[in-house]
Amino acid sequence: MKILTVGKNDAGQRLDKFLSKAVKGLPTSLMYKFIRTKKIKVNRKRTEQKYILLEGDEVQLFIRDEFFDSPEKDNGALSRITPKLDIVYEDENIMLLNKRPGVLVHEDTEGAENTLIMHVKAYLYQNGQYDPENEQSFAPALCNRIDRNTGGIVIAAKNAEALRVMNEKIKNNEMSKFYLCAVHGTPKPEAAELHGYLKKNAADNMVEVKDDYFKGSKEIITRYKTLKKADGISLLEVELVTGRTHQIRAHMAYVGCPLLGDGKYGINREEKKKGYKFQALYAYRLAFDKTDSENPLSYLEGREFKISKENVWFLKEFNK
Repeated sequence: MKILTVGKNDAGQRLDKFLSKAVKGLPTSLMYKFIRTKKIKVNRKRTEQKYILLEGDEVQLFIRDEFFDSPEKDNGALSRITPKLDIVYEDENIMLLNKRPGVLVHEDTEGAENTLIMHVKAYLYQNGQYDPENEQSFAPALCNRIDRNTGGIVIAAKNAEALRVMNEKIKNNEMSKFYLCAVHGTPKPEAAELHGYLKKNAADNMVEVKDDYFKGSKEIITRYKTLKKADGISLLEVELVTGRTHQIRAHMAYVGCPLLGDGKYGINREEKKKGYKFQALYAYRLAFDKTDSENPLSYLEGREFKISKENVWFLKEFNK
């Protein structure tokens, strides 16, 4: 028998979710069978897979040792990496990071080490704020994603409670997200709230936008206002009311104003000649809205965080 004691970062999640992360060698089908047949108990009592764990609970596992075999946690990479982070804000719960265009947020086929999340883990590990050897089911995580070739603010959670609260805030649209983008032409009118529908095609990683609902589509709302105009291009501030894949890029292209440097939804031959590698899009401002409910991150409500416009690479087009 083995006993897993539920820590602060393990509490608040279902028993089955906890076990899937804490006992990686245990097949899912067997896990449910063992819960049902009382080979897995909580506080020495029969339990259910949906039981919400409390800090201090003891999970007893009357199962073979082989299920606990898993690859050793590799702290070598966390020691080896020199963290390269542009930290906009940090406290004991979260970090706000300025992700540069071209940086991957998560691992892909090219590997895991040179990603934003690995640099976050290395930073926290080297500063004594994260020790994977003492964690059973939690690792620091990113709460939002930004495309590889888009820059801007990414939120990282340092503990499980912060991750849960931040995910709820995102789900409930309790944050206002603002982007700067440079587009061809000038939208008409120069400020508006666009409504439409978007459908993602996973095969080619592109989306389709139409004015009216079509099968498989989801509603999108995009607010914009024109800030500057210069030589046939315009600088816009865009607020995402909904947050769908490629929403700004596809919606602006749909109304006839594709982003500079966007090879997916625009024609960027001229920009390539100028050396543009990325679409002209930056998530430069994030505001935490006020809510009626108290939560561990309530101290952030009413606050706004910005990336300096000097860090937004395409603004050079409007400062000539």
